Amino acid sequence: MSTAILTGSPVPGSSIEGDLRSLGFEIRTASDAAEAETLLAAVPGDRRVAVVDARFVGHEHALRLGLTDPRFPLAAIPGAVTAQPAGRQALTRALARENSASGAPAQGAPARATSSVADVDSLADRVITALDAEGADVHHPELGSLVAEVPADPQARNEARQAVAAVDDEAVRLKSAVKARDGFFTTYCISPYSRYIARWCARRGFTPNQVTTASLITALIAAACAATGTRGGFVAAGVLLIASFVLDCTDGQLARYSLQYSTLGAWLDATFDRAKEYAYYAGLALGAARGGDDVWALALGAMVLQTCRHVVDFSFNEANHDATANTSPTAALSDKLDSVGWTVWVRRMIVLPIGERWAMIAVLTAATTPRITFYALLIGCSFAAVYTTAGRVLRSLTRKASRTDRAAKALADLADSGPAAEFLARALPNRHRVPAPALALVGAVLLLLAAWIDGPSLSVVIGAVVYVLLSADAVSRPLKGSLDWLVPPVFRAAEYGTVLILAARSDVNGALPAAFGLVSAVAYHHYDTVYRIRGNAGAPPAWLVRVIGGHDGRTLLVAVLVRVLTGEQFAVALTVLAVVVALVVLVESTRFWVSAGAPAVHDEGEPA
Repeated sequence: MSTAILTGSPVPGSSIEGDLRSLGFEIRTASDAAEAETLLAAVPGDRRVAVVDARFVGHEHALRLGLTDPRFPLAAIPGAVTAQPAGRQALTRALARENSASGAPAQGAPARATSSVADVDSLADRVITALDAEGADVHHPELGSLVAEVPADPQARNEARQAVAAVDDEAVRLKSAVKARDGFFTTYCISPYSRYIARWCARRGFTPNQVTTASLITALIAAACAATGTRGGFVAAGVLLIASFVLDCTDGQLARYSLQYSTLGAWLDATFDRAKEYAYYAGLALGAARGGDDVWALALGAMVLQTCRHVVDFSFNEANHDATANTSPTAALSDKLDSVGWTVWVRRMIVLPIGERWAMIAVLTAATTPRITFYALLIGCSFAAVYTTAGRVLRSLTRKASRTDRAAKALADLADSGPAAEFLARALPNRHRVPAPALALVGAVLLLLAAWIDGPSLSVVIGAVVYVLLSADAVSRPLKGSLDWLVPPVFRAAEYGTVLILAARSDVNGALPAAFGLVSAVAYHHYDTVYRIRGNAGAPPAWLVRVIGGHDGRTLLVAVLVRVLTGEQFAVALTVLAVVVALVVLVESTRFWVSAGAPAVHDEGEPA
């Protein structure tokens, strides 16, 4: 139970107490700052506490946004401020200062001046001002058309009540449940009704995590239907994939509608999308195999391409979100295009975001074959990857930006360098003549060419050794260059691509499915790293990276295994490696995300 301390003179007929109780607060009343401070001290330290002006007039959803969002230790709207346990000390200090400032003057001291706006003298607002002045990180939610104010007199109170009556609180709440930057398909084909499903779930007590799990189960059933290899199975798979996406949209809308955010929900939401999509790829590949068509290489290629696209986005954003002097003509042109309505939707659609991508996959699964589905997916994702990467490169080259140490650290963590690269980075001469992206790209190209041309031969081992040396040199300096954000995606392409090519060249049944499993496990580790960094929790522990070898160690190991083992043995080795990596990564990831210290990370934009 949370506690709300009502301050100031109560107003007959006010709904504030009822609104607070409906939001889960028990009510305490205080006549002045001293009594409020005493009541605050009596509230158990593990509870949320709010200080609210009894004269508050506004929408219940404004109170909900300001007082119940679990993501922020401190939050405030006009006339109300709240603190979770992490922000309790700051609230206590601010209230104590206000209590001291409002106390009676000492004997002989000049009387404290009465404010000329005594009619709107709100303790809650003074506490908010004190918190902001202290530099406390107070969240001030965007209220839009919602009303939240402390009226100065009866006339102002009547006007405020009329303003409340003029705005449909529930309509605003439903609208705000939808992301502001969803894709075209999601915005016009899903959200118009999924928001009502979210409200239905909220009124029946369902949680976002339950809906997220239902979405995953639906997608796995869709993958199983695709794995049957029958036309009926493919049609059912397409329908269920769309149903899974509807639930995927619903869980986030339910979280925003009811403000039910959690660290576990952040983890599930961040990882289940990829698990659903890649499991569906596997289902399509199994279904095609039942019909005599081996498309495992296409399925793995689609997963590699999609993951590398995401890493491009993640790396670019981490490199630039806190950069100074962060402007460029390319960015200015992009902003200008966004001012023209139709170009916004075209640009969102051509990057093939999750809504458009899943819709395309579902329709093609139902109407065509897995091979055609993967061809279309690879073509569409390749175009989107070229478009987005080229735009980011142009922005970086024309942008006069200074990148921070935090950005360099984030890129180094995303690089996922193992013990071998770390040792060589310290041992190699520190000359820094060749840009880091060039070193990474040369190493990746040499490795992939060796794998493509010679397959399981000594040259691929030599290529892997050269790749490790060049990748170590690339990360031996802080990644602060204009294009250094390209280093992590180049490493991902090199590692995943090498596994794909060597498995395909081994020409052994089971090698490509085993490679699919290995890349899935490693990709999960890389996504987990991204969301930890986004939550300001840092990268996974160093021991985890050492145990699973880093991108350099795993790539070298796969190259050695394909050289020294027979084809059948290589397939078994890939399977064992996939199981080991998956177990280690999943256990550590689960431990972290269900712990109390994990960050709550929630996307407000649709991922590509």
